[in-house]
Amino acid sequence: MHPRNEEVRAALLEAGVDSPIVVLDVHARTAALAADQLGCEVAAIANSLVLLADGEPLLVMSSGAARIDPAVVAEAAGVSEVTMAKAPDVRAATGQAIGGVAPTGHPSRLRALVDEDLRAHDTIWAAGGTPDTVVELTFDQLVSVTGGTVVRVR
Repeated sequence: MHPRNEEVRAALLEAGVDSPIVVLDVHARTAALAADQLGCEVAAIANSLVLLADGEPLLVMSSGAARIDPAVVAEAAGVSEVTMAKAPDVRAATGQAIGGVAPTGHPSRLRALVDEDLRAHDTIWAAGGTPDTVVELTFDQLVSVTGGTVVRVR
């Protein structure tokens, strides 16, 4: 297993979540690719988006079926501007590459928002630290491991 996956697994265990990292057959850089391999709805995929909220990293866990609205996210975060982080910023904030950003296992805990739409799913799948891995979580576990605030993102 990749060291990034081991960091995510250790962070999950530290948070009291004993979910294994699942290695997919093919890199799943999109929610649709992950859902296809897992046999679940795209909406049950928790996309990990790293945004810059007034210049500071913000982790937004959104439903794979959602397209976030930056204005809605900015209001929820209480900031004036939200922009997508570029790849080097994502790597610096999370230690992980775009397409594989897990909800946890980062160098330090990021401020996080969790899409309220994910609550509708008994099982949620999030990236496991690399683009070819996922981890199965409940909504409550996702909120717990991110320390996130549940909000509307669109």
